[in-house]
Amino acid sequence: MGSFSIWHWLIVLVVVLLLFGRGKIPELMGDVAKGIKSFKRGMSDDEQQDAKTVEHQNDERKDRVS
Repeated sequence: MGSFSIWHWLIVLVVVLLLFGRGKIPELMGDVAKGIKSFKRGMSDDEQQDAKTVEHQNDERKDRVS
């Protein structure tokens, strides 16, 4: 059970092309890229929201102490 030969990879490539078609693969990769960008945007929005929440909590604590 060694590594795959070139024939194994060619068969896999043919099966993938038959299942997805030539036009479907770039479309699928574009959707993946959009998903990654959306995820990164969501993560940065969460970090900004967390920072605002912490600042707001700190301001409330200062008001209570004063």
